[in-house]
Amino acid sequence: MLTILHLFGRSPFAPLQSHMELVAHCVNKVPELFMALERQDFDQLEKIAQQVSEFEHQADLTKNDIRNHLPKTLYMPMNRGDLLEILGIQDSIADKAEDIAILLTLRPLILPEIFKANFNAFLAINIETFNVVHRIIKELQDLLESSFGGIEAEKVRALVDDVAFKEHEADIIQRKLLKSLYRHDDQMSYTVFHLWQKILETTGEISNLSEKLAHRIRMTLDVK
Repeated sequence: MLTILHLFGRSPFAPLQSHMELVAHCVNKVPELFMALERQDFDQLEKIAQQVSEFEHQADLTKNDIRNHLPKTLYMPMNRGDLLEILGIQDSIADKAEDIAILLTLRPLILPEIFKANFNAFLAINIETFNVVHRIIKELQDLLESSFGGIEAEKVRALVDDVAFKEHEADIIQRKLLKSLYRHDDQMSYTVFHLWQKILETTGEISNLSEKLAHRIRMTLDVK
């Protein structure tokens, strides 16, 4: 694809950044899904879910274009395998956002009062964790210009540490939510219980994959 080749010509990281913007569109729709759920606006929920699906499809197409047109002879500050692995992790985050949208539209649901406050905090910390790794991807060109060293590298390492801290916070809240869910399993049907279990686990994957992506970038820094 000519556009992808032009992106590589502008910057070896521009295609990754272009793909990450589509991933961000997916993730940033997730809070809107839960706001529609809380309002019990199922028509709007379906519309937002469709938007997430469309962004995820665009991310998939972009991922495939990058893989198919990644120049073999172009000088790359990051080896081909590392770049493709980072691309794959980014795409997995978009997949999880779409999975959440699908789960929320399988049947009408109500956000249980037993964990509403903790859930809102859980959702927020997952989105925050992603936003930090999104920022790291935006910093890649500055890293290249600093030869992966100096102040810019230290700045990225600090952001990676922040991702790890936020992911840990998300894990703590997720455990609280799961404990609450299991304590009140007799108050909901097996289907609803299982669905909320999957929603919690899938939402938590946003921060898990964000941490994985951040650490993968840090590994690249550490071998420079």
